[in-house]
Amino acid sequence: MVPVTYIMTTKNVLFFVPNIIGYVRLLLMFVSFYYMPFNYIVSSLCYVISGLLDAVDGFAARYFNQISKLGTMLDQLTDRCGTAGLCMTLSYFYPNYIFLFQLSIVIDISCHWIFFYSSTLQKKTSHKYVDPSWNPLLKLYYSSRFTLFIMCAGNEAFYASLYLLHFFKEPQFGDVNLVRIACYIFGPVAVLKSFISLLHGYVACCNVIIIDEKEREKICVE
Repeated sequence: MVPVTYIMTTKNVLFFVPNIIGYVRLLLMFVSFYYMPFNYIVSSLCYVISGLLDAVDGFAARYFNQISKLGTMLDQLTDRCGTAGLCMTLSYFYPNYIFLFQLSIVIDISCHWIFFYSSTLQKKTSHKYVDPSWNPLLKLYYSSRFTLFIMCAGNEAFYASLYLLHFFKEPQFGDVNLVRIACYIFGPVAVLKSFISLLHGYVACCNVIIIDEKEREKICVE
């Protein structure tokens, strides 16, 4: 029989303020997905609000001292699934580039998953904990809030620009298509973000290998 105290604790975590914000983000994401193929106004509004709440739930977790593993995983899954859903729609809009969108989804999800998993195996308090022995680029990525914001926002802006370009093919000012220009500006950021994701995966694999070797050495000694 499950102890009453455990049930109460579980319920409390489920209804932590940042986790409730996470549930709202998920709901907004699903609404955005539904309208994404045909109503860019509703879809974009829901998607943007969900993204903005990503910053709010982190603030709420610190303010109310309600940081939880559930909240951390929920935050990661919402981010990854949100981008994946948008890329799936882009594959429908731009079928000639479907392979690149598939590649983007696979890199984003797999590399972040193994990085998060390796952090859990290492019993780190957060996957964003900056170890001095890390790769310098990853260290900068997580130690500088500005760099992290620019990379994440720029990556999302690129895919969002591609999405809006499907509905705004004509120039907005004379011969200038502002949405297309945004794609060109934020495109390099998205490419760099994918490279950093691959770096996440490489570092994570190295960490898991180290853990495996230490466990095998311990077994041999015993």
